[in-house]
Amino acid sequence: MAAIDVPAPMSGSVLEVLVKPGDAVRARQDVLVLESMKMEIPVECPEAGTVAEVLVAPEENVEEGQTLLRVDA
Repeated sequence: MAAIDVPAPMSGSVLEVLVKPGDAVRARQDVLVLESMKMEIPVECPEAGTVAEVLVAPEENVEEGQTLLRVDA
C-alpha cells in the first residue's frame, strides 16, 4: 500500500477534522476544514483509501504545504 500525504492548500487554522484513523475515504471526499482569512476551505483527499494518521488537531495553525493527514491507498 502506498501512503499519500494530504497537504494544506494554504496557511490557516484547522477548523474541523472530519475523519479519524481507520476511516475509509473516497477520492475527493472532504477530510478537513481550514479557516483562512475568515473563509472556510474544505480539504479533499486526492485518492480513495484508509486514513492512516491525522497529524493536526482543531485550532492548530498550519502552513501551506504542511501534511495534514496520511492515507493508505
